[in-house]
Amino acid sequence: MSTSARLPISLEFFPPKTPEGAAKLAAARQELYALKPEFCSVTYGAGGTTQSGTLQTVQAILAEGVDAAPHFSCIGATEASVREQLAGFKAAGIRRIVALRGDLPSGYGSAMADPGTFRYASDLVAFIRRETGSHFTIEVAAYPEAHPQASNPQADLRAFVTKVQAGADSAITQYFFNADAYYRFVEEARRAGADLPIVPGIMPITNSAQLIRFSDACGAEIPRWIRQRLLGYGEDLASIQAFGLDVVSDLCERLRAAGAPGLHFYTMNQVRATRAICERLGW
Repeated sequence: MSTSARLPISLEFFPPKTPEGAAKLAAARQELYALKPEFCSVTYGAGGTTQSGTLQTVQAILAEGVDAAPHFSCIGATEASVREQLAGFKAAGIRRIVALRGDLPSGYGSAMADPGTFRYASDLVAFIRRETGSHFTIEVAAYPEAHPQASNPQADLRAFVTKVQAGADSAITQYFFNADAYYRFVEEARRAGADLPIVPGIMPITNSAQLIRFSDACGAEIPRWIRQRLLGYGEDLASIQAFGLDVVSDLCERLRAAGAPGLHFYTMNQVRATRAICERLGW
């Protein structure tokens, strides 16, 4: 693939659970910083289960000289608890937040008896703006193929527009492999008045079983031809990864050519696949 104009990129990590994992992630970050990310985001477990690990990882990234954003979910939170966490973020030098409703804690099923003060991510965005003004750059989530719990795509689009109107600065999408779904979502969001950068989320393909499991859980569609090819490779990881590199690099090139404002890589705390995609693009 020929060298193409470089897009801004960002990288997503999850907080490690062990000292060994922390050391591996620190080494992976140092390698991936060569890609010159605009920022790195760090995920937040269901119900805030990785809250301390998220903050520690964000602080480590900031200390390494790279902008970093914690994921910040609001399910089950109160105004007092959110206010306290925002103060902690400010004290840590954090200037960017990924504001999310958040996954329900395990055991709650599809609905919580008491979701707390904040039922939706738009409630959290509005509260952050009221409390802190323009101190934080606020990223929100977007779902080109609709959130798996949305009643229909139109309702999901309305929810997205509400987050934008509440004060979001930009959006990061759930990963996808169908570029047309992204183009259509952006066009519909623009028509609905959501005029902000909508950055495609990119999931490298390295393990077919893991990808299929994640995708089935989060509602990201794997086109049938991709799924069949992956299943056809069986346990042949080298072929899966070579095929995945072709598919995802081509997707990134199409998105770049169509005017995407950047790319957000779900690294899974690994180096090789994200770096290989950027190298294939000539970045």
